[in-house]
Amino acid sequence: MTDDLRRDALAAWYKLLAQPEIRMDVEEQYDELLKAADEMERQGLISGAEWRTLVREAGVAFSNATEGVGKGT
Repeated sequence: MTDDLRRDALAAWYKLLAQPEIRMDVEEQYDELLKAADEMERQGLISGAEWRTLVREAGVAFSNATEGVGKGT
C-alpha cells in the first residue's frame, strides 16, 4: 500500500514539474512542488535525502523558468 502511495505521489510531483496546471505561474508551481515534497516527507513516503533531491529539482526548474526575466529576453 505504501509503495503504491509513494509511486503515485512521486508521479504526481513529476507531472506537476513537467506540466504546471493551467493558469499556474512559475512561483505557484514552485510553491506547490515544495508543499508536495514536504507532505511526502511528512507522511514517510520519501526520505530526507529524497526530499532534498526534489527541492533541488524544483529550484532548478524555477531558476530555468525565470532566468531571462528582467534581462531583455
